[in-house]
Amino acid sequence: MSGHFSVRVGVRSYELDVNGHVNHAIYHRYGEHARTEHLAAAGCTLDRLAQRGVGLVLLETRVRFLRELRHDDQVDVDSRIGFGEGKAFEMAHTLRRADGVVAAEITCVLGLLDSAERRLLPDPGAHLRELATEPGLLGLA
Repeated sequence: MSGHFSVRVGVRSYELDVNGHVNHAIYHRYGEHARTEHLAAAGCTLDRLAQRGVGLVLLETRVRFLRELRHDDQVDVDSRIGFGEGKAFEMAHTLRRADGVVAAEITCVLGLLDSAERRLLPDPGAHLRELATEPGLLGLA
């Protein structure tokens, strides 16, 4: 994976479970936030995609929980993107507490959906490169 980006999030009290650490589903939200911000920083905002009749779809996701996150932790969510052949591409995230401890790793498979045809577009990297104002953030320079 080549394109790289990072965003910081703070753990909020309402994201905690009864054990006082971040609920498992919230990790997915942190990953989604990082994906959206990564694409937006490259110029591929959700609005720009929609204007082109394209939607971003999550096809698969996996989280490895390594260390707990607790209230008021500051978490850097690293985002990396990679393109291969076919209609899908991958994004991976490392969630690292401010003290440097890796709390989780997320891997995702995504695609670009043609909103009119309701089918995945071939070569999503080419579509995103065409739309991007900063293709280097996508590893597509």
